[in-house]
Amino acid sequence: MSDTVPETQIPVAQAEAETAAGLAAEPEYDPAAPAPLNVPRVPTGDAEVDARLERLGDADHLATDGHLEVYEDVHRGLRDALTALDARPGPPAPPSMPGMRS
Repeated sequence: MSDTVPETQIPVAQAEAETAAGLAAEPEYDPAAPAPLNVPRVPTGDAEVDARLERLGDADHLATDGHLEVYEDVHRGLRDALTALDARPGPPAPPSMPGMRS
């Protein structure tokens, strides 16, 4: 009589199925998957600019190929805000007095 226990053989098909099921259950790491950058956004004090910068957070949930549309939209909005600052009239110039030269 032998003191060893006979090894149980698992059929190959069953072993492959269990291995495949185990691999499918584990989420695979995908470095290209969307992931938030968690970059803090400090308010600028200008509501229009703050809203544009907040829009950058929309890119956190998009695949990389979707970032361009968000970045271009934010850039366009910030450029428009800067252009609007240049278009605002400044204070009127003081009236000049006849006979005074500068």
